[in-house]
Amino acid sequence: MDEDKELVVRDSNGALLKEGDSVTVIKDLKVRGSSGVIKRGTMVKNIRLTEDSDEIEGKVEKSVMVLRTEFLKKA
Repeated sequence: MDEDKELVVRDSNGALLKEGDSVTVIKDLKVRGSSGVIKRGTMVKNIRLTEDSDEIEGKVEKSVMVLRTEFLKKA
């Protein structure tokens, strides 16, 4: 990936996401490697962008998780 090209990350509705934004989960998501579920409507605050424009990192229930942007909307 080129260093001078800025990464564009968008949520499920096409809204631009940036570091520190808050997002809401729009669908119940199963957590891999666990029996847990992230419920629809869960707020994820202070997100971090990853190198992949389809994924963000955020703290959910005291654990840092990588979430797909297709299941998120900007809060």
